[in-house]
Amino acid sequence: MSLVLDAARVAAAINVLLLAGLIGIWLRTYREIRAPMTLGSIVFATFLLAENLVALYFYFNAPAMPTLAVQVMMLLQILETFGISVLTYFTWK
Repeated sequence: MSLVLDAARVAAAINVLLLAGLIGIWLRTYREIRAPMTLGSIVFATFLLAENLVALYFYFNAPAMPTLAVQVMMLLQILETFGISVLTYFTWK
């Protein structure tokens, strides 16, 4: 289970980095064009960043969790990493 928890930690850490980058890009864009969609993206990414920071905190400090819960959370974190990676790729382009 340690490997599964480590995978969830790594995925959450990658999510934090990607989201911080996205927020930075979107803030720069928002300053230039003031589009409501960009502001909405910033707010959404900020909430998602907070969720990932809380998840990362619990992955390092939580009491023992059931194996199934850890496996499901790892899967969700990895899926989220793929989704945020795609969003980052297309935002960067």
